[in-house]
Amino acid sequence: MGIRIVRLGTPRAAGEGVRIGTVRRPPRGVPKAQFASGNWYDVWYPNLSPSLENVKLALGTHDEPDVAKADRDWALFTRLFRKEMAAPDAARTLDVLAALSHSSAFSVGCYCANEARCHRSILRALLDERGADIS
Repeated sequence: MGIRIVRLGTPRAAGEGVRIGTVRRPPRGVPKAQFASGNWYDVWYPNLSPSLENVKLALGTHDEPDVAKADRDWALFTRLFRKEMAAPDAARTLDVLAALSHSSAFSVGCYCANEARCHRSILRALLDERGADIS
């Protein structure tokens, strides 16, 4: 049981359950009928994705040659995304997922290769702060 935090498009773990895509956009070039069979996601839930502006800020940290600037931008992204997730609808969704994690198996994920520079690392922390069972 519990929530797994995953990279979308990777093979599923045994018992992973429903995979929830917390991304702004569906995967490019993948027919909708292949989202689940291609290990992308079973349910698309962009409500737990950063705003478009914040997605751009986060992605800019991936290739930034100036490490100090990338770290500053990531810290800013983290603050802004946490603020977005504090909005009532997002906060209630996180509360529901944390509660469900104690009796159900499911996963949430994003496309980013490096979880440390991906909003799913922040989702992991937010869910943990709510007492979620994280696998």
